[in-house]
Amino acid sequence: MTEPIAFDTHKFVKHLTENGFTEQQAEVLADEQVHLLNSNLATKANIEALQQATRADIKALQQATKADIKALQQATKADIEALQQATKAEIEALQQATKADIEALRQTTKAEIEALKQTTKTEIEALKQTTKAEIEALKQTTKTEIQAAKTELLKWFFGALFSALFAQAGLIVALIKLL
Repeated sequence: MTEPIAFDTHKFVKHLTENGFTEQQAEVLADEQVHLLNSNLATKANIEALQQATRADIKALQQATKADIKALQQATKADIEALQQATKAEIEALQQATKADIEALRQTTKAEIEALKQTTKTEIEALKQTTKAEIEALKQTTKTEIQAAKTELLKWFFGALFSALFAQAGLIVALIKLL
């Protein structure tokens, strides 16, 4: 609180009257001056009280903010731990699901490979049979063509032989006739 200011109204009135004011004017002015000083003192006291209240509010707000920050840190830490646990569980579940998917894929692939083996064996066997039949038909065709070629060759050979024999016989007859 502020201390009251000592104001001598008598001295103030005396000074004003000595300088040309009437006594009544000087007293009214002194009363107004006292009123003004008292008003200023009250305002100053109000300001000081407001400052003290504001300081107290700031201190309380600081303490509340510290408590809120500490509570928020603890809550955040708990949230992080919970999130870590949930994430760990999700990762474990994902790993298990991936392992199961890989095993299912392995089994499916194994079955598909086995089916492909069987299909390939069947197709190879069918190809063997078809190839064997084609080779046999080719053998028969080749035998027939060779036999036909032999026959043609024999015909040609015997034809040429008979022609040569006839030519020789004709030559011999002609020589005999000449002789």
